[in-house]
Amino acid sequence: MREGGMPVLERQKMPAQDAGERITNFNEVALGLTEKQVIEEAKRCLQCKKPQCMKGCPVEVKIPAFLKYVAEGDFDNAIKEIKVDNALPAICGRVCPQETQCEQACILSKKGASVAIGYLERFVADHERNKGVEAPHLPEPTGKKVAVVGSGPAGLTAAADLARMGHSVTIFEALHEAGGVLIYGIPEFRLPKEIVRAEVEYVKRLGVTILLDSVIGKIETVDDLLSGFDAVFLGTGAGLPSFLKIDGENLSGVYSANEFLTRVNLMKSYRFPDYDTPIRKGKHVVVVGGGNVAMDSARCALRLGADEVTVVYRRSEEEMPARAEEIEHAKEEGIKFRLLTNPVRIIGDGKNWVTHVECINMVLCEPDSSGRCRPMPLAGTEHMIESDVVIIAIGTSPNPLVPRTTQGLEITKHGTIIAKEDGATTKKGVYAGGDAVTGSATVISAMGAGKKAARAIDEHLK
Repeated sequence: MREGGMPVLERQKMPAQDAGERITNFNEVALGLTEKQVIEEAKRCLQCKKPQCMKGCPVEVKIPAFLKYVAEGDFDNAIKEIKVDNALPAICGRVCPQETQCEQACILSKKGASVAIGYLERFVADHERNKGVEAPHLPEPTGKKVAVVGSGPAGLTAAADLARMGHSVTIFEALHEAGGVLIYGIPEFRLPKEIVRAEVEYVKRLGVTILLDSVIGKIETVDDLLSGFDAVFLGTGAGLPSFLKIDGENLSGVYSANEFLTRVNLMKSYRFPDYDTPIRKGKHVVVVGGGNVAMDSARCALRLGADEVTVVYRRSEEEMPARAEEIEHAKEEGIKFRLLTNPVRIIGDGKNWVTHVECINMVLCEPDSSGRCRPMPLAGTEHMIESDVVIIAIGTSPNPLVPRTTQGLEITKHGTIIAKEDGATTKKGVYAGGDAVTGSATVISAMGAGKKAARAIDEHLK
């Protein structure tokens, strides 16, 4: 019951493309709520005096305040309220795992369904974009200059916040388009690239300069940047793929998820020959891994025309790190799951092309360092899965180029940059955040790190 005896309304359901239809295209799966639906959903918010939802938001959006505006149908002020803290709301509304963060902390989740905060954030951001984004207010310049390396979620957030503090910010992006993992890693059907481009454009309107095709560590080092900038933020992400280290990974038809998704998303291989970026469109595709990247790879392979796509994961579904929504969508689309299964060898046809993946069944034992149950192989359960394309999606690590070319920048044994909670590294004037520090994680956690680092850089410059 709502305070005062009013009944709590049911949570609005996100409409989506029919599964049979959406596997034939790369259009966005979630279709978005209607204006009436978002107002009804926002009215479910209890406007708690001590809101717990805000504690679950890494970028500190004042959630009850924006929901109040939405409930009143005032979408213009709702988006203004969000953008005080979050420069990328249309992205967050789509890919942020709200169900384990702000929505999980919502008081309504204790006895039912939480307010659909992510759906509402997405709606007001889309409403603003369709209406026309207002020119942001720009502060008086401080005269300080900051270099941001990488234009992924951490870099864009740090750059936006620093620009709003009055600093002159230049982003150096290695690829030919800004957005980092948002543009090359997450498929169109989950995060349309026009959305990313619009959010990047807003960051540029804050006064941020973005230099493309600029590989720091090659064209300039971090030390070179420090000679012309007052501080440097490293948001270089984790783009170096991990492999299984088993026989057959060098066969033709075996991809890292990084290469596969980059070819599909950024290089548009799904539109070959209109875009001259071919990719092997397998009939029997095996994807190894259980995270969002594995789900993205599997669902892309299906849309490229595979007859059968199988996700192979060494733990149970309960341990899968992918969002429940992504797993459910994959199942609806007909993707098969071989759980408690682990590859031991990839087999070829003698002409260097993959034909099968040899796997072994696993059993869960005591929890490992991650808190999940440690899988152990069951002797004698080896079996074959037919496959002409194998996609390895078991994680990534940071590219070593920047650390190798930066004196005094310490890294861990895993190649991640050592940084304090506020992003300060072991090198004076250099800050870091996102996957470059934590290893592969979520978009919103990277944004949170960028936000903290921007505050610390601002204090440093003062």
